[in-house]
Amino acid sequence: MSKSAVFEQNLKRIRLRVSFVMSILLLAGMALAARSLDLQVLSNAFLAEQGEARHIRIVPIVAPRGPITDRNGEPLAISTPVDSVWVNPRIVADATDRLPELARSMEVKPDWLKRRIASNMNREFLFLQRHMSPERALRVEKLNIPGVYLQREYHRYYPAGEVTGHLLGFTDIDDRGQEGLELAYDGWLAGEPGFKRVLRDRRGNTIEVEQVEPLQQGQPLELSLDLRIQYLAYRELKAAVKANNAKSGSIVVIDVTTGEVLAMANQPSFNPNDRSEFRPARYRNRAVTDIFEPGSSIKPFVIAAALESGTFRSDSTVDTSPGSFKVGSKLIQDKHNLGNISLATVLTKSSNVGVTKIAMELEARYMWNTFSQFGFGALTGSGLPAESAGLLANYNSWRPISQATMSYGYGMSVTLLQLTEAYATLANHGEHLPISLLRLDEAPRGDRVVSPATARALIEMMETVVADGGTGTLAAVNGYQVAGKTGTSWKADAGGYSQDRYVAVFAGLAPASNPRLATVVMLDEPSAGKFYGGEVAAPVFSNVTSGALRLLAVAPDNVPRRRPGEIIQAMRDRP
Repeated sequence: MSKSAVFEQNLKRIRLRVSFVMSILLLAGMALAARSLDLQVLSNAFLAEQGEARHIRIVPIVAPRGPITDRNGEPLAISTPVDSVWVNPRIVADATDRLPELARSMEVKPDWLKRRIASNMNREFLFLQRHMSPERALRVEKLNIPGVYLQREYHRYYPAGEVTGHLLGFTDIDDRGQEGLELAYDGWLAGEPGFKRVLRDRRGNTIEVEQVEPLQQGQPLELSLDLRIQYLAYRELKAAVKANNAKSGSIVVIDVTTGEVLAMANQPSFNPNDRSEFRPARYRNRAVTDIFEPGSSIKPFVIAAALESGTFRSDSTVDTSPGSFKVGSKLIQDKHNLGNISLATVLTKSSNVGVTKIAMELEARYMWNTFSQFGFGALTGSGLPAESAGLLANYNSWRPISQATMSYGYGMSVTLLQLTEAYATLANHGEHLPISLLRLDEAPRGDRVVSPATARALIEMMETVVADGGTGTLAAVNGYQVAGKTGTSWKADAGGYSQDRYVAVFAGLAPASNPRLATVVMLDEPSAGKFYGGEVAAPVFSNVTSGALRLLAVAPDNVPRRRPGEIIQAMRDRP
């Protein structure tokens, strides 16, 4: 073959190869162009969405809960910023060699940490520890371990601790109200979370942040509570429960001119800052959840019904001879034969016979209606969770013996808040004001329960209880006239009433000349030798009321202390 032929043949092969390579390059270029078109135009939205799903997150910004303060602006509940540790198990799995460091910083066992992460590999978000102290959170942050992050949260703190624990309640780990006012006003206190868009690299590090929606902080809540009086009530109640070896105790103080609760305390108490104490037996607010038979502390309201009915006058008398009175098969007795006594003496000596005879002169419907108007058998409207309405059976179901025993506080049950509300109504010239746990700028409209004359007469009668010779002399307050009533009741037992378990009560008003405070104290099962309300509850009333009146700058009565006879004679001499 000639050289020219060989050359032509080689040239042909080269052309074929060039054509083949060019075809391959052209096809590759077309494929690249098609792929580029697909990525940049046809699949752009899908791919952008997938990219965002992998690297962009919408993260909530936790809103702080609104603060709670007393009426003078003292903080009772505040939200403090804390950090919580969370991980992306899929990312942190690539740094298992650093888990022992993380465990030491978190003060947990390495084995527990490894198991927790390994058992949640299908998740992208896992809390490891909530509400860490700032020191430990800083140690974790300095480790800079891939897939380990801190999240800002808020922790509820209660500066007064157990002093206000029952009233305020507490929140859960996510800062949601669970008990007390934290639960009752959860919708008001809870803020609205905000949102931010964050961009993270492949190692999970945040490289860009953009706020999407701002957070809204929770609203502040200003209570009617006066922390100074609350401390005083808590201290005196705790001392009395301990001194009398009582099972429990409660106290409520109300400003009778507005219906505001100035103090509410219980024993045993609990510290809302310590979650190990979160047991129902400790954190329930006994002043509103527990009911008891009020004993003789109910007698003023029987006499109120009697005066309002017109059947009795303030100077009427009752013959209690021979010191006993039979209703059906039950014999009702006094300790002594008091003879023919005034209505005031019925309260002074706490005569069961006298109040029973008064009650039996009244229509059952009228007596029930008076009790109802004073708030017995109904919720107070405080708004506190789990509040009890007490027990007051409808008059249609009353038998004579029911009406008799109810006149001295058996066969019906009340809460301490109900009883305090009723005494506050007497103190407010017979006008009932709704209970308020929030600070009020002015007194609300009230409902007339008894006439001012009846209320005034009853207050003067109850002054004799605290005067010399009465059952509540230990409730006296230096510089102020006090009106009140003692109550001691047996506790119900299987088949009847216990003869060695008591509820001791003292309910009182001060100053009697122009009442400002209504305070009721209850001790459950005092067992240190004394059990009468005038012995164990009245001193608590005296100490708390004395301090509270001075804290509120209430002027003394400047009236000499009178004996019961002088008070009764003054009532008779009044036209």
